[in-house]
Amino acid sequence: MSNNNRNWTSLSFLLLTAFAVSARAGDDEPSLLKSVSFYASFDERLAGDLGGGDLSLSTRVNHETEKGTFVFTKGYNHEVFRVARNKGVHGGALEAVDVLPRNGRIFFPAQGNIAYRKGGWGGAVSFWLNTDPNKLLKTPFCDPVQITEKGAGNGGVWCDFPDVKPRDMRLGAFPAVPAGQTPIPESDPLAPLVIVKDVGFKTGDWHHVVLSWKNFDTGKDDAQAALYVDGNFIGQLTGRQIAMNWNLDKAGIYVAVSYIGLLDEFAVFNRTLSVEEIALLHGEPSLLAPLAKKEDRGDRQSAAPAPPKLPFDASEARKD
Repeated sequence: MSNNNRNWTSLSFLLLTAFAVSARAGDDEPSLLKSVSFYASFDERLAGDLGGGDLSLSTRVNHETEKGTFVFTKGYNHEVFRVARNKGVHGGALEAVDVLPRNGRIFFPAQGNIAYRKGGWGGAVSFWLNTDPNKLLKTPFCDPVQITEKGAGNGGVWCDFPDVKPRDMRLGAFPAVPAGQTPIPESDPLAPLVIVKDVGFKTGDWHHVVLSWKNFDTGKDDAQAALYVDGNFIGQLTGRQIAMNWNLDKAGIYVAVSYIGLLDEFAVFNRTLSVEEIALLHGEPSLLAPLAKKEDRGDRQSAAPAPPKLPFDASEARKD
């Protein structure tokens, strides 16, 4: 074969490969958009743009006098949380400028906004953040996202910056604790954690984070949970029995817990995501933005009652 023919063959192969990858990504996009169960662009307001449940934020704080009890209220502190217009990875972003007193945190109700079901389910969370965990954070622990009913160590899937210096970043997927038992400590070598040592994020840089899981609540040792940062696979948990055992009426999608910085393009999916889909989300930060325009927000918001006061065992609480 002549050099010209060889070069042409090589070029043709590269072009066909690029076309195949592009076509695959294009095929993934409609499925990806249809798999979103909750989405908040934070472009113009601190509320969800799409979801099957209540799209407004509520606040949880520790009771002033009754130890181990939470108080829930609708709304949020506008001095601590605000929209940073045109400062997001796309459009506006949620900006947290301080921490709430009494271990306070904001959340979206899980009911209708996450695909939890007993007998087996999967899901994913995708978001962008812009912070310096070594300089900006004021508390020992900070969770950009934490989905739970009873606590991070008792039926919780989350991402956090823990109490180490320099700060690590972790995925946690802690199963619900049977009555009379204690949760596995986060210090246990067998704790269900994926860790990025010394994550090194700096203010001004946007980073994409995905938590993806499947086979939760199956009753079998087949659960999986994986962490991706900036499109890169970090690590995963496999071969475990992980059950959330949530009462969705009392569970929350907590965001920006003790977090200071910017958070944007927050989405929950009703299934696990593929590597190709995660790469697509990372490569196109505005990919989900059309969801904010297609939905009639008034039709998608439910008039959910204010969450009740819930008893909480302080022994199950994390330092955050």
